[in-house]
Amino acid sequence: QVQLVESGGGLVQAGDSLRLSCAASGRTFSPSAMGWFRQAPGKAREFVAAITWSGGITYYGDSVKGRFTISRDNTKNTLYLQMNGLKPEDTAVYHCGARDGVALTSFLLNSYGYNYWGQGTQVTVSS
Repeated sequence: QVQLVESGGGLVQAGDSLRLSCAASGRTFSPSAMGWFRQAPGKAREFVAAITWSGGITYYGDSVKGRFTISRDNTKNTLYLQMNGLKPEDTAVYHCGARDGVALTSFLLNSYGYNYWGQGTQVTVSS
């Protein structure tokens, strides 16, 4: 069983930066890809970014391109999300997910493509 634990959220002002982490554990953790999604109150879960675990190919949602950077440390089984230039509309609970199967783009951009999820970390950006 894979467990994902997010950390690094908090309350910041518009324009500030935060770095989220997602630590993965499990007897045999070997995902094909991992990603970040976010969910604001009353809204659907939104794709933020994804990365293939071996090749490091990255994907970003349109609303975060140029501001957020996804990365991973394979040796530590940890996923990161560097968030710069935060805006009030970035306020949400951020969840990390891990995928076991083939890392097809269509799966990586949608929440149904992920097998495991963390509980989430709250990010609140004040104006």
